[in-house]
Parts: sequence; C-alpha cells; structure tokens
Amino acid sequence: MHTPEALSKHYIPYNAKFLGSTEVEQPKGTEVVRDAVRKLKFARHIKKSEGQKTPKVELQISIYGVKILDPKTKEVQHNCQLHRISFCADDKTDKRIFTFICKDSESNKHLCYVFDSEKCAEEITLTIGQAFDLAYRKFLESGGKDVETRKQIAGLQKRIQELETENTELKNKVQDLENQLRITQVHASPAGSVIPKSPSTDIFDMVPFSPISPQSSTPTRNGTQPPPVPSRSAEIKRDLFGAEPFDPFSCGAGDFPPDIQSKLDEMQEGFKMGLTLEGTVFCLDPLDSRC
Repeated sequence: MHTPEALSKHYIPYNAKFLGSTEVEQPKGTEVVRDAVRKLKFARHIKKSEGQKTPKVELQISIYGVKILDPKTKEVQHNCQLHRISFCADDKTDKRIFTFICKDSESNKHLCYVFDSEKCAEEITLTIGQAFDLAYRKFLESGGKDVETRKQIAGLQKRIQELETENTELKNKVQDLENQLRITQVHASPAGSVIPKSPSTDIFDMVPFSPISPQSSTPTRNGTQPPPVPSRSAEIKRDLFGAEPFDPFSCGAGDFPPDIQSKLDEMQEGFKMGLTLEGTVFCLDPLDSRC
C-alpha cells in the first residue's frame, strides 16, 4: 500500500474518532476485540447522551509505532510501539470501526484501542500490518538476530562466575584443614622440644601460593624450589582458568550495554509473537496464528 521509505523515513497520517481504550485479557482474538468494541460503544453512547462529542485524533503510522495525537495541538496522547501490538482488525459488520491490541509499556496490561473512521478503517488496518512487517525486517537486519547468541554467552559467563565462587570456597576449606593440621602437630610434639622453623606448607607439603608476598628462596621439605610466581596485575580480575572474564556487553563495537540489550530482548519477544491481522500473521517466522 505504501512505499518502505514512506513508513521508515516518514509516517502515514490518518484522521479518525477515538472511542477509547479498555483492558482485555488476551493479546489476540476476534471475540476479544468484539467485546471491547461493544463495551466502548456503549460507554460512548452514554457520553453522547450527556452532550459529549467523540474526540477526533490524528494517527501517525510508521515503523516506530502508532502515535495518537490531538489534531490541533499535535500533542501525543498515546505512543504504541509496533512490537507491542499483537492484533489489529477492522469490523466487518461496521465498516467504520477498526481496533488494535497493544501491551502497555508501564503496566504490561493488554489494552484494546477502538477508532471510528468513515472511509479508511480497512486501509488503516492494512497500513499497521505493513509497518509491522517492515519494522521486523529492519530489526533483524540491525542485530536482533544475535540476541539469542548473546543470551547464551551471558549464561556461560554466569556459569564461570559460579565456578569462581566454588573455587574460592574450596580454597577456604583447604586453608582450614592446614590450620587444623598445624594445631595437631603442636599438641603432638614433646614438651620442651623445639620445632625447627620451616616455611609454612600445605597438606601436600608445598609452599602455599601467595600473590602478594615475595617469592621465598627457601626450599620446601622435599628439597625443591617452589615454582616461580607469575606476575599478576591487581587491577585485572581473572577467572579460575587464568583468563580475564568475558563480558558480552563490552567485547566489541557491535555489542550493546545491558539497558539496550533488555530492550532488544523485549522487541524480539514482541516481534516473535507476530501481528495477527484478520487471520494473517505479519512476521517473517512461521508462527501459530490463533485468532
């Protein structure tokens, strides 16, 4: 219906009357929106009997979402991002009515928005579907396809941190055993005897490694020199394998900080759900359409 440039670089404007929005239980379904339309129509009839007119709004549809504005002041009343819109339809029994379901960004509740357009209800519905399809394609091209890989890397990083914690606990247990062994040796020695002073060794008869103490030139009990202590920078934290822990969020120019990553995850989930448009799912991946 529209060129990709019109939806990606600009927007498609439409004028309509806004019947309002109401919370719904499901993100998709013809019966779901039918009940919402019936509810909002009834509420609008009551307001009309009280002398209130149905407010007019301007819709601006692009790959960034559907904006609902005041047609005179251009003040944005609602901004519905496309990856949060899961269902869109025009009423076949009333050609003027069209509606879409969008997940609210703050409450995470599903809201059904209902509009009255005398001539463009079906066209607006199809325009939202086209914008959703184009937005999903651009999302994949801009790095969304790497989100799953980044999740796996983050999981591996978490596992490495758990192993480092286990390694620290094991070191503490070994230190406790060494202390118990020294206490046992002191109590077992004859009264008045002098225990020759020797370097402190662990239960394996080796000089315990200390990264902050200088290397001792005194041989161990078995007559061999301890291995040289590798120089380590106090500023660089390394994992139990001797390597710097890998950070998937700062390893390259193409990666994203955690706040951007969480938004990418949210967008991926929304796009994967797809936009059901009267039985047609606008999404590149084959999905189960439940209308």
